[in-house]
Amino acid sequence: MIVTEKIYFFEKTLDKRVHIVYSVYIEYIHSGDHMDIIISNSSNEPIYEQITAQIKEQIMSGQLSPGDALPSMRALAQALRISVITTKRAYEELERDGFIESFTGKGSFVKAQNRELLREEYLKQAETLLSQACEKAKLGGVELSELHELLDILFGGE
Repeated sequence: MIVTEKIYFFEKTLDKRVHIVYSVYIEYIHSGDHMDIIISNSSNEPIYEQITAQIKEQIMSGQLSPGDALPSMRALAQALRISVITTKRAYEELERDGFIESFTGKGSFVKAQNRELLREEYLKQAETLLSQACEKAKLGGVELSELHELLDILFGGE
């Protein structure tokens, strides 16, 4: 597999600490597909979870299609400048959740997605966001009826 990479480093000083975000653009020469992964080492979220979430999002949005090859664990680790163990854990999570399938000696590929699995993943993400919205509403003294009304408007009804 021929892989080119462009690595961008963004540095920002926060409270006398250096905050570095790696933005890696990986392009597969043979197919023209690409995958963007942004890693923040100052995030509270572990790096393997950042990788997993971003690959899931790219699969769910259709940016990565069924059958598309993912970079090898070693190539991704090298491009992101992280441990192979970290990429292995991310790929294991993706495989466990049904987003990719791996074949010894061949690599890892995007798995054809079950519509129910995708629906469940979107529902899980919506639940997380709604939970955060409810916490903010409680802090701001917003009534439940106001939240219902707002949700109806945002969802498309009146």
